[in-house]
Amino acid sequence: MILFEHTLWIVVLAVLLDALFGEPDWLWKRVSHPVALIGKVIDMADRRLNTPDLSVQVRRLNGAVLASALVIGALVLGYVLQDLLEEIPFGEVLIAALGATLIAQKSLYEHVAAVRDALRDQGLDAGRRTVRQIVGRNPEALDEAGVSRAAIESCAENFSDGVVAPVVWFALLGLPGILAYKAINTADSMIGHKTERHRHFGWASARLDDLINLPASRLAGLFICAGAIAVNARPETAVAVMRKDAANHRSPNAGWPEAAMAGALGIALAGPRQYPGYSVDDAFLNKAGRKPATADDITRALKVLLFACGIQALILVALSIPL
Repeated sequence: MILFEHTLWIVVLAVLLDALFGEPDWLWKRVSHPVALIGKVIDMADRRLNTPDLSVQVRRLNGAVLASALVIGALVLGYVLQDLLEEIPFGEVLIAALGATLIAQKSLYEHVAAVRDALRDQGLDAGRRTVRQIVGRNPEALDEAGVSRAAIESCAENFSDGVVAPVVWFALLGLPGILAYKAINTADSMIGHKTERHRHFGWASARLDDLINLPASRLAGLFICAGAIAVNARPETAVAVMRKDAANHRSPNAGWPEAAMAGALGIALAGPRQYPGYSVDDAFLNKAGRKPATADDITRALKVLLFACGIQALILVALSIPL
């Protein structure tokens, strides 16, 4: 197997490939994306193991079995693929290329920028339609400030679980680590909701996702605080907001990058939100900050994102250099 020190340059290459090429549409039109394949497995299990005739206890047990099977299956598949690829010429480059498909730097930037562009160039209705693609809340309940805040919050949270966390698990465990992480993270996004259908079946996936995102969420928050420099803000102010308000978020992880972004931009994030079927009455992060966010604030968040991605890449390069 790949040793930790040897893995890091592969992770660096994966981060570089993702930054340059992102999600190539021409490729995914011809073959299924790994996350799409994982999603099909989860959807099939949801339809067969989460039926209304089953008791709450059985649905919770089935959900726990699914979460365990996803982790075990992804680890085994990852180890097999990694062993096979290491035995062929340029196999480690292929490992990096596969890992790059599970990191979301460029696609995250493009999706958030699309909300900014739609809101700025076409108006509120276009902004609502576009933000629907990256957040789960009810877009029809959002005004311009709400659309802007939703995009910025998605930028911060997905930097943590779509960029930093995959990189962390790739660096620690190689291909098995990043595949297992994406399996659970995908399950959380599909069934880890507090709706009547998924409250019990998705409980195990949601709790496991919280656990495996703990280290990355704190790192992501620190990277975003450093990124405050990109918008002429003080990183120490962002750190203070993050330390003070991260725990006010209902998620044990999302509060860290979101509070850091709120502090870096000087705006209030989170707060009351409406989702299909339910609403939340959360406290604002950085409640003293400016609440009417705009498309210009999305641009500023994207600058912070780029800086934070650069910080992560520099740290990986530094760690990969032999002493």
